Amino acid sequence: MSQDWPTAAEWLGSATPGGISVAGMPLKRHAVSMADYDKAPSAIRSRLKKLSSFHGEREIDLTAVRVNDLGDSGLAPPLDAPLTIVLGGHNAVTYHALCSAPDLRESWGLLTLDAHHDVRKYAPGAVGNGSPVRALIDAGLRPRNVVQVGIHGFSNAPADRAWCLDRKVTVVGPDGIGRVPDLLDDLASRCEKIYVDVDVDVLDRAFAPGCPGARPGGITPRELFAACFAAGAHPAVRAIDVVEVDPTADPAFVTVDAAALALLNAAAGFATRARPPRAAQ
Repeated sequence: MSQDWPTAAEWLGSATPGGISVAGMPLKRHAVSMADYDKAPSAIRSRLKKLSSFHGEREIDLTAVRVNDLGDSGLAPPLDAPLTIVLGGHNAVTYHALCSAPDLRESWGLLTLDAHHDVRKYAPGAVGNGSPVRALIDAGLRPRNVVQVGIHGFSNAPADRAWCLDRKVTVVGPDGIGRVPDLLDDLASRCEKIYVDVDVDVLDRAFAPGCPGARPGGITPRELFAACFAAGAHPAVRAIDVVEVDPTADPAFVTVDAAALALLNAAAGFATRARPPRAAQ
């Protein structure tokens, strides 16, 4: 790595397995709104060249974090690393990455950072970005182990909200984003492993022009990054995805940079797992 200004791209390319695995799933098919979601993984990697590997606000150097880039094969990666981060692609990535887990019902919980419930009906074999949560519950994920944070007003059908509440899915609006650490703790009390879905359209539209589903009234980038840091730091979180970005609709790389920083903040959170707890004063 460059000694003068080590980049996040150099960190991701360092190929030191045993910590974080990063995999691209450039999924585009069966989207509710057609967009070039498949171009996001490579765009995120490209923007990492413009970002440092050092989190100056938290004094965390990612060069000390083991990472293995699995590339953009499009295949669901095995969720066997201490933390797997998946770069989408649209939100059906969440379904494809998690549905084949053999212990889906017994061990896994799901926390989504999303403007939408994602419980629309779907055709067999055609799970799109409007349906991953419903499809995962159909595949065996327990609804009580699903927590949705950031759900926007005027972005969902009343039938979808009723579907979630009837099944005891926890639903929290954008004003509850600061509760993510506590919600993760509560979810971890009910399940062994947690998958965190980071749909970038949870951001306010002003900060995510490259997300077709983003609307005014969402959260700020700093709130998103703090939530990603909390997810990466939590010992029960085994997988995180970053999805729903169309780089071709993104002026000045605003949304792609937010996605790249979501990845880096999650990695910075992971770095704290190895830190010994502070002694009591």
